[in-house]
Amino acid sequence: MTDIAAHTQTALTRIITERQTKGRVPGLVGAVARGGKLAWSGGVGSASLDQPGVAPTADTQYLIASHSKTFTAVAIMALRDEGKLSLDDTVEKLIPESKHAGVTVRQMLSHVSGMQREPVGDVWDVMAFPDRAELIAGWNEAERIGKPHHRFHYSNLVYSVLGEIIARLDGRSWYESLQARILQPLEMRRTTVGMDGGPAASGYYVPPFSDVPVPEPLLSLGAMDACGGLASTAEDLAKWTSFLADPTDEVLSKDTLDEMCQPQIMADLDRWQLAFGLGFMLLRVGERVFVGHTGGMPGHITGTFLHRPSGTAGIALMNTTAAPSPAAVATELAIKVLDEDPVLPKAWTPGTTIPPELAGVLGTWFTEGQPFVFSVREGHLEAKSPAAADYVAPAVFEQVSTDVYRTVSGRETGELLRITRAADGTPTKLNWATYLCTREPLAFGQHL
Repeated sequence: MTDIAAHTQTALTRIITERQTKGRVPGLVGAVARGGKLAWSGGVGSASLDQPGVAPTADTQYLIASHSKTFTAVAIMALRDEGKLSLDDTVEKLIPESKHAGVTVRQMLSHVSGMQREPVGDVWDVMAFPDRAELIAGWNEAERIGKPHHRFHYSNLVYSVLGEIIARLDGRSWYESLQARILQPLEMRRTTVGMDGGPAASGYYVPPFSDVPVPEPLLSLGAMDACGGLASTAEDLAKWTSFLADPTDEVLSKDTLDEMCQPQIMADLDRWQLAFGLGFMLLRVGERVFVGHTGGMPGHITGTFLHRPSGTAGIALMNTTAAPSPAAVATELAIKVLDEDPVLPKAWTPGTTIPPELAGVLGTWFTEGQPFVFSVREGHLEAKSPAAADYVAPAVFEQVSTDVYRTVSGRETGELLRITRAADGTPTKLNWATYLCTREPLAFGQHL
């Protein structure tokens, strides 16, 4: 199953064992995915106390709860790409009976709408969850407790309403839409609403003053499934992280997934370690940023986080209500592999041609007093400051017309690069995002 070195596998097993022991978790599954597959998994404890000593595996189903929001967000963005909605559309445009004006899809995806956290009715107290009609009626009764975009405020209510938007625009239930759009194309056969009847972990609460777990109820969330109703396995979540690392257009384009991973709001104002994109948590651990989500349901605490540049993900599934931080467990597993057993870099291969129109552009140009080196890689023009860190990607350009290029990634993405030439065709200056680039360092206005 794995190409991870034996000593690293031992270290991973130690991590999950220590977390399970210290956290008093009945049954914990840890896993690492990379290279588009499950690379390692391990289980500690018991999936069910009815079968003590039978450890959970990568095929053991857990409730993944708010992981469901990431699937809901991908479905919304697919509908956006199909022209069925805009991120600036308001709820009342998509659900005419909504009485809250000006709540946009973008605000909902990134938890900046200001709407209250849960549906009306104290659902987690009375353990009764709304159907679709009750959800919208309750939405109209709910408070908008904050100003839009003023601060991050997590809301299960708004994600439940996003599920209703999906159902209305797609002409089928939220789950049927997910099955057709995401789960079937990615062959995620054990990602279901609630447990599917296969191998599954039972949920428990472990009281603080005894070691006797109490069984937790298995809940049905009704119209709240879009915010937290899914169950899954480490095997399936490895397929999900593979898609997040290397999207397939059948589900969602790479450009759109990149858009979803752009920060929309800082959730952690104390240390700036957690931001939210469009549906995804963006978690900084050291110098790395991980994309993913956590989930919590009675008896089940889970986390899945991916380091997109390397395609390495950590997965943590635990069957207890009061569990160690799932984000910490998942990222610790991924970081152990990234640090101790990194994937070899792709070997450099020589190019074959230099586009003739770029031959005179290559080399060092100066702008704002600083040098940038323009070069060709695989036929594409690139630019990077010699002072930039190794992890900073170069700007990459694509030709728009003669001597006009668009920056498609890196510094000044979206901006134009224009080449001015002398009568003999020699480039005399560049204008990048309108800024002058010259062969010699010049002060502002010195060329005039």
